[in-house]
Amino acid sequence: MKEILHSKIIGSGKPLCILHGFLGMSDNWKTLGAAYADSGMEVHLIDQRNHGKSFHSANFNYDFLAKDLFHYLESKNIDKTMLIGHSMGGKTAMQFACDFPNKTEKLIVADIAPKFYPPHHHEIIDGLNKIDVSALTSRKEADDELQKHIANFGVRQFLLKNLYWNDEKKLSFRFNLPVLSLKMEEVGDNINSTDSYAGPTLFLKGSKSEYVTDGDMTQIKSHFPLAAMETISNAGHWLHAENPKEFLSKSLNFLKH
Repeated sequence: MKEILHSKIIGSGKPLCILHGFLGMSDNWKTLGAAYADSGMEVHLIDQRNHGKSFHSANFNYDFLAKDLFHYLESKNIDKTMLIGHSMGGKTAMQFACDFPNKTEKLIVADIAPKFYPPHHHEIIDGLNKIDVSALTSRKEADDELQKHIANFGVRQFLLKNLYWNDEKKLSFRFNLPVLSLKMEEVGDNINSTDSYAGPTLFLKGSKSEYVTDGDMTQIKSHFPLAAMETISNAGHWLHAENPKEFLSKSLNFLKH
């Protein structure tokens, strides 16, 4: 029995699957998801394995993550989907499109390129591992503890969205911290070197982000020959949250035409 990813489905029309980034979850996309649904799509906000409400597993790389999406689509009887993936979710979406091109109608990759990224989440992972979250009694306490290790308020708020009260009435994180701590290098890994997807593809990058540069276009085109690149103004790596209006406009323009 295959384990199926957890999702929230809103709207009706052509399927659109949205994949969050590292340490994120489907809820990060609920506002934009509702906007896509309002435009006439069936939106699937998906929790990837070891994140959100989806299953935990010791296996974690982009081959597994792409197959998870394939099994998810099978379970929902979806023949073909449009895809949006941010950061780690963008890598999953790229791998899926290359592995299952017949199941991919259009692909949007948000602020990540098909290249190797050195592990750069150590500070966050180390900070999370230094706090005994089950001993805390409130989100405020959790924030106070995290602040000792992670100065950025926005990053802490992003992480604290993962807090919930478990069955033992203790605070816990939804993401699988032990496995993700071990598998950080997998998150930076590239899609398979010879993979390609010849369908419509749009890369969106944040104007203030360093994750994707104009120089990456050669490598992007080697995997995605039809790829176009557009920039979201006044936005860093979390471009969909920092400039949702422009992100929605540019993504809808691509998905609808």
